[in-house]
Amino acid sequence: MPNVFPLRRLTSHGLALLVAIGALYVVVAGDTSPSTSAAARVHRLAQNVERAESVRAVKRLQETYAQYSQFGLWTDMAALFADNAQLSYGKNNEQGRQAIANYFLTTFGEGTHGLKPGGLHTQMVLRPLINVSADGQSAKGRWWEFSMTGQHGVKAEWAAGIFENEYVRERGVWKIARMRYNPMFAGPYATGWRNVDEDQKIVPYHFTPDETGIPVPDLPASATPPDPKTTTAPTMNPATALAALEQRISVMNDEDKVRNLQNAYGYYTDRKMWDDVTDLFTADGALAIANVGVYDGPKSIRRSLERSGPAGLKHGQLNELMQLDMAVTIEPSGLEARSRGLELGMLGEADSGSPNGTAFYTLAIFENRYVKQNDIWRIREMRIFPLMKTDYAQGWAKSQIVDPPPAKEHAPDRPVPASDVMSPGAIPVFFAPNPATGKPVSLPSGVKTVGHERLLAAPAARRPATPSGDLDARITTAERRLAISKAWDGAENMSTAYGDYLDDLDFGGLGKLFALKGHKEVPFSGFYVGRQRIIDRDATAPPPGSRPRAMLPLHWRTQPVILVAEDGRSASIRSRLFQPGSSYTRAMGFGGGMYHDQVVLEDGVWKFWSVVIDEHYFSSPTYEGGWAAAKDPATPRRPPAPNTTYPPDIPLTKLGERERGFRGGTGEEIAWPGILPMWFHYKNPVSGRVPDNYWPDCVPCMQHPETSMKNHGYLLPPS
Repeated sequence: MPNVFPLRRLTSHGLALLVAIGALYVVVAGDTSPSTSAAARVHRLAQNVERAESVRAVKRLQETYAQYSQFGLWTDMAALFADNAQLSYGKNNEQGRQAIANYFLTTFGEGTHGLKPGGLHTQMVLRPLINVSADGQSAKGRWWEFSMTGQHGVKAEWAAGIFENEYVRERGVWKIARMRYNPMFAGPYATGWRNVDEDQKIVPYHFTPDETGIPVPDLPASATPPDPKTTTAPTMNPATALAALEQRISVMNDEDKVRNLQNAYGYYTDRKMWDDVTDLFTADGALAIANVGVYDGPKSIRRSLERSGPAGLKHGQLNELMQLDMAVTIEPSGLEARSRGLELGMLGEADSGSPNGTAFYTLAIFENRYVKQNDIWRIREMRIFPLMKTDYAQGWAKSQIVDPPPAKEHAPDRPVPASDVMSPGAIPVFFAPNPATGKPVSLPSGVKTVGHERLLAAPAARRPATPSGDLDARITTAERRLAISKAWDGAENMSTAYGDYLDDLDFGGLGKLFALKGHKEVPFSGFYVGRQRIIDRDATAPPPGSRPRAMLPLHWRTQPVILVAEDGRSASIRSRLFQPGSSYTRAMGFGGGMYHDQVVLEDGVWKFWSVVIDEHYFSSPTYEGGWAAAKDPATPRRPPAPNTTYPPDIPLTKLGERERGFRGGTGEEIAWPGILPMWFHYKNPVSGRVPDNYWPDCVPCMQHPETSMKNHGYLLPPS
């Protein structure tokens, strides 16, 4: 039978586990001692760890694709593909890695390796939904891509589309087997994007509503150890094999915590919650902004943050700083981690005095180091490398803004290292090798890299504790900790699927994503409780308009903070609603909101327990004017008319303070450029600081305890 554990690029813990697994085959198949049961459990755990890691390896491929694309690294992009991979990009089709490399070079790079002077090629990947096959050797994934491309002085363009991709293990390494890009909207910056088709197509899904909630299906019955006669690995006891698995699981758990930490940082900066931002740093933490300087310690970091103004948003201020395309690596010591990602800024002052306010787009790369102290991850080094700041009215083909040095009261403590000084065309370092080749990233000749030196000395090394204790208890703990990280990926799948079905107005599929006792908020109206009530209500609300499908009110849910209950059977999700609108005749600008969701594992499938949307925190009256052109309404808008055809089980008007300011809630509506209260379901992940607007359970739970998952046999996720 085929090897259940195909070779992959070996890390230190991977090599240890490979030896352990081979040895474990002998123990499971040939040993009849009391340890046989434990050995079988460890073997099964090893299979499940490998498959859980596969989901993340696939995500890493696509995130890396976006990071390489941003700097025109066409050769390394192509190396992410399998030998005989297929690329379908709109109407263009290529087969084989070399043909794909040539396509990237000629189509994206216009014959140039790297970017041309003043070039921009930012391809953001959003909303992953990954399903690994039952045998663990292939996978499928759905993503949205949103791109900002062009060249200063030449052109600026938008584009967005859906990837439906296939992935495969090739010689033990995950690679892209088929990339299918389906364009959805595009256009020049000056006039804005448009749908590419008059009757915009619905891109077929690779999943059903139930398959959404199963990133990795149950192991097939045939997944048993091989015949020991064909195994030549040395004998090793289950405890040794388990120690390697415990380390692998710890890496996944730590990745989740670091992602949550960085994404929470983004939400705090959105609201200028400077106390919460500085709480996330270590006592010796450093913030370095290329070509500005280094701020040492929390007090100085706080001083840096106030370059954007005092704490709190004022009327008409927008400070959205989205954390995207992030790759996280846990260092072998387990005490340090690194991340590399993209920060997209949408900034504005609607009250600046000019007719359309002031507004800017920014792009920056962040390269961060984190340290684990007392089992809590903190930011130790944050390095920000600005790539672009442009005036909204002009766009990146016409406007390149360089901020002046900070005022004396916001001055840095010291200059950045010489290796961090940005020059035209400089590339922030890729600290991880190419995941497909295992080799360092190949950069265009003469390109300067920045960010490769430490700001602070490495933390003191610590010898990992030798695992001890009852073997069965350790296995049970490892299984539970693995379930926590599997829940993180299951929750992200659910978040993506909700956006997919809602984008396509497929309310039948949307209702099937919910648990039997789940509940869903209908914006500006209220909550429907129970899967059948949700399905029945949606059946009464036909999609607006008719064919052709000329409008796309998209629901990109990104930057998740996912907190999982200790038993791995429930989780809470906070995700950003990043909402561009598009039609065949005009661009419709952006809107933004926040989802607060809960998911549960019901009969082995992840399902929604609760979906809540807080909107709109900001919106664009028109594409031309953007978000900063919004003005307070001359007269208050009328509240939405009650739904008398199919009324909600819990109207928003019954939820009091939680719906303060929201349309359909109680009291006066606050509409952009007014500042709505922003609610959090978690405390500060480092300091435990309680936010001003704190709601740790589902929104209707306080008035209606029967809607809380804890009254249905589930643990409430941590808050």
